[in-house]
Amino acid sequence: MAKAIPAVSADITIAADPATVYDLITDLDVLSDLAAETTSMTWTKGNNAHAGAVFKGSNRNGKHTWTTTCTVTDARPGKAFEFEVRSLMIPIARWRYDLAEVDGGCLVTESTMDLRPAWFRPIGTLATGVKDRAATNADHIRQTLERLKARAEAQ
Repeated sequence: MAKAIPAVSADITIAADPATVYDLITDLDVLSDLAAETTSMTWTKGNNAHAGAVFKGSNRNGKHTWTTTCTVTDARPGKAFEFEVRSLMIPIARWRYDLAEVDGGCLVTESTMDLRPAWFRPIGTLATGVKDRAATNADHIRQTLERLKARAEAQ
């Protein structure tokens, strides 16, 4: 039986209301600017964040490039945005943003769960150049949240 890969998660408090932050993370152009590996995201089914909407993600790590297909599984304005990622029809990951109103703004929690089957992980390493996906995602989440905070608080 394959070992379960634990979720990677971090949070940040942002001096902006949850609706403003939600609008930023569900704007694919903004989200691709905030994310470390993502170079672009484009709606392919639907044109906004709602359950069942699909978008294509283009990604880069150094000389490695790859695309993914992402399906929105939760889209509640001001509350949550979640999508599942596939590559070549193989489940890859689940990414989630939870927002909660707090004094002076909102608490944003970004998390991811590695959904790759064990046999696919070496292929993923070759395709992306990332050997330790959990550590890389932890660093990327930190970067994304810091960029999100700066963007939201500048508005």
